[in-house]
Parts: sequence; C-alpha cells; structure tokens
Amino acid sequence: MKIVPPAFEIITPSFGSSFYYSQYIENGNSKAHLWHYHPEIELVFVNGGSGKRQIGSHISYYTDGDLILIGSNLPHCGFTNEETGNKNETVIQMKPDFLGNEFFNIPEMKNIQNLFSQAKAGIAFEGETKKNIGKKIESMEKQSHFEKMLTMLTILSELELSNEFTILNADGFSMEMQMQDNDRINAVFNYVKDNFQEHITLEEVAVIVSMTVPSFCRYFKKITNKTFTHFVNDYRLVHASKLLAEKPISITEICYESGFNNFSYFNKSFKAFAGKSASQYRLEFRSILK
Repeated sequence: MKIVPPAFEIITPSFGSSFYYSQYIENGNSKAHLWHYHPEIELVFVNGGSGKRQIGSHISYYTDGDLILIGSNLPHCGFTNEETGNKNETVIQMKPDFLGNEFFNIPEMKNIQNLFSQAKAGIAFEGETKKNIGKKIESMEKQSHFEKMLTMLTILSELELSNEFTILNADGFSMEMQMQDNDRINAVFNYVKDNFQEHITLEEVAVIVSMTVPSFCRYFKKITNKTFTHFVNDYRLVHASKLLAEKPISITEICYESGFNNFSYFNKSFKAFAGKSASQYRLEFRSILK
C-alpha cells in the first residue's frame, strides 16, 4: 500500500516584503505534485496551458491558463507539470492579516474581507479578469516592494468586484479543521491522487486514517460534502477530460486509463459529469482549439 504523507507548507515572505511572491518558468514549481496546505491565502496565475485543478474536494480541468484564489488552510495540489504547456506560473502567498491585525478592519477594506471569506471554498476567475489580472501579477516581478504591495491591494480589490468567477467547492463547504483533520484528509487526497487508476477500496483508505469504514464514510462526507466514491469518480472523470483533450487515443482506452473498469458506466458517468458524451466533449474541445 502506497501512502504519501500530507504536507504542511511553511511559507516565508519574500525578503523585504510582507508576503511571498515567486514566478516559475514553465513547470519549474517543484511543489506542484504534492497535496499541501498552509494558513496563507494563495493567488496563482498560470499563463497559458491546460491541466487539472485540485482544490479541497473540487477537481476540474482548466484550459488557456488559470487564475485561482485559495483560502487559508484549504488543501490543494499544484496546477502545472511537464505536460501542462504553460509559459509561466506565478504564486503569491499572504497571511490573512499580512498588513497588520487592524488594517483589513477599516471600511475601505471591507470588499477584500469579503473576497477572503469567499476564498475559503476556492475561487476560479475567467475571461477578461483572468487576462487583465494575470498581466498585473506578472508585472509585479520587476516592481519595488512598495509597488508590489500597492499592486497587490489593487488586484485583490478588482478580484472582489469581478463577476467572472466560479466558487469551486459546494455551498457550506469548509476546510477549517483541526491539524489532525487536515492531516487525515490530506493523506486521503494524496492516496487518491497516486492510486486513482487502480481499484481503491474503502477498507484500505480507512486504514490510512486509522478509522473504521462507517466512521470514515461519515467523516469524509462531513468534511468534504461528498461521499468518498463521488470524490474518486470526479478525480477519474477530470483525468478522462484531460486525456480526451490532449491524447489521440480511443475513448475505450481513456476509460480504462482513468481507473474505470466498465465502459458503459464510464459513458454514463461522464455524461452526467460534463453534460455531454465523451465523444461530443472531444469534438467540441477540438473545434474550440481550431
């Protein structure tokens, strides 16, 4: 049994700054493959490319880059790898009170407080917001520390005012847990990430977190608002979406490479997940890229 421990990431602000800023060329982010969490709020801009986004219990496939805001202690996996095809990935991480305990309590910061609250479930921004904010994020690399701070506040304010966004996790979702809960759920997320192409039983996952199967099922549903089976199927279906978009292999092969062992069940599940058949999804995706 392969068990990957969860990662609690310790983040140190960039020298001379109140928050952390780093830009990676292509797939240079070495932490991208690990499920991890940290108290800092994280803003990620992926310039171009396509890949999986895995935040909390939400799993989806992004295209033409990504702009994500991730709340404090919300478990997530990196967004880029050697197959993503992106130009750069820029990561900004800040504590919720990175400008002092009282700063965000002033009236002018109410909108940013609201944004941070929504980010607890993860937010994906699209359209012109993704394009325009992405440019501002990348421009910060050559700015002074003071200019970076001003740009950061402007970005946060503009994100709160945008209507081009999707809340990634379900209503009522919350990953504000004790450290033990974070460790448990991250161990499960890591295990699914590394083994979703194989048959996964409830018994083996329950062993990882030292729980009985009934206790684990109740626990996982309470934490993620999904059953464990639903979560694993979503993971497999997003992987199938990625293969349909990127790999010139048959849909039957994609079914089995994604961890399904029944083709008719795969077709039914994919249509319920994407709102269209796997073959229609592939055709529409190719027409978009032309």
